Amino acid sequence: MTQKADSSSKVKDYMLFLTLWLLLFALSITALCLGRYGIPISDVLDVLSSKLLGKPSNVNQTIENIILNLRLPRIIASIVIGGSLALAGAAYQGIFRNPLVSPDILGVSSGAGLGAALAILFHLGTFGLQISSLAGGILAVMITSAIPKFMKNSSTIILVLGGIIVNGMMVSLLGLAKYMMDTENKLAEITYWLLGSLAKISKGDIWTISIPMVISMLLLLAIRWRVNILALGESEAKNLGVHTEFYRGLVIVLSTVLTACAVCVSGTIGWIGLIVPHLGRMLIGPDNKRLFPLSIILGGGFLLMMDTLSRIVSPAELPISILTGLVGAPFYFWILHKQRMNMT
Repeated sequence: MTQKADSSSKVKDYMLFLTLWLLLFALSITALCLGRYGIPISDVLDVLSSKLLGKPSNVNQTIENIILNLRLPRIIASIVIGGSLALAGAAYQGIFRNPLVSPDILGVSSGAGLGAALAILFHLGTFGLQISSLAGGILAVMITSAIPKFMKNSSTIILVLGGIIVNGMMVSLLGLAKYMMDTENKLAEITYWLLGSLAKISKGDIWTISIPMVISMLLLLAIRWRVNILALGESEAKNLGVHTEFYRGLVIVLSTVLTACAVCVSGTIGWIGLIVPHLGRMLIGPDNKRLFPLSIILGGGFLLMMDTLSRIVSPAELPISILTGLVGAPFYFWILHKQRMNMT
């Protein structure tokens, strides 16, 4: 009976993952068609097939340029960044054993945003912005993690409160950096950038962020079973022979790299790292071996949907964080209500 139940569970998981991949593919094709300049799906499929098969396309050069150089990079970036933020949120929640933890609450996003703002302020260029974002995110999470040790209280409440303290400090420093900026150019640039947008994404940006993101994703997926053990608690994990400090530090660094790389090209995009892991647990349970890959798919699809909406809901493109907040807040309330109903 147990073997049959395990086999049935695996079949359900495979069907769920297959369905989500097909939905993500369909959503990607839809996103290529939608925008200020509508493109028929036949033209989209013609251009994509011509590139994959190496045959000439029957579509004019303008439409081909829109598909390959404008919309396709945004779609790829949306999936990679959304998946990275969702995976980082699931990893943080797993090792800290707290479903309220996310890159936003721990101060990683605001720290990375501060680093990026300083790079813009001092004209450090694209590479300098990426390095500065990474440094800011790592610094923020290091301070947050150090607060419970300083207080000699390792409870999750102290961790969350520490994250609130660090986030507030980073936001204040970010406000100071904005105050020092040139009001004609830099202030407007950083203000819009902090609201989150993929409007200026390029193929070069994708290559730059994809390498560290993919490496971090693969490493997190490789050690996801150890996150299950860390979630049992410090003493239980040590009794099972897991080097808790090493793996906790590794997960924090990898998750911070994912968040900082996302922030350095898209700005700060909230809610994904918080709500997507919750949705994943509702679909597949708390096992991180299955939750981590599921979070990547769900996060990528969610951000792709939000980015597509940002391009079509108004004549002027909306910042993504506005939409993720408007959708994420009531959606998170619904998740909490659903979980409460299941527990009663």
